[in-house]
Amino acid sequence: QVQLVESGGGLVQAGGSLRLSCAASGRTANIYGMGWFRQAPGKEREFVAALRRITGSIYYADSVKGRFTASRDNAKNTMYLQMNSLKPEDTAVYYCAAGKTWYSDNYYNNDKYDYWGQGTQVAVSS
Repeated sequence: QVQLVESGGGLVQAGGSLRLSCAASGRTANIYGMGWFRQAPGKEREFVAALRRITGSIYYADSVKGRFTASRDNAKNTMYLQMNSLKPEDTAVYYCAAGKTWYSDNYYNNDKYDYWGQGTQVAVSS
């Protein structure tokens, strides 16, 4: 089992920045992919970013490309999401996810991940 704990959410004005963290514990050696997803009220959960563990490759949703940066610190078993130039439409609960398999063609699909954090709220005011 793997446990994921997100932190770093909050309220920020449009144009501001936040950094989310996702601390992983447990059988982290079995994790081959990690991702960030978000869910706004009344909407489905959507892909934000994904990291492939073996290669270090990072993938982004078009809506956040150029504004958000995902990274990881292997020594701390922690993944980060630096969010800059935030917009009101970025308001959502942000979730960290981890998968035992990397799906090259489906890393953006939330049902390809096995473990989820509890989520952290991000609110961007206009």
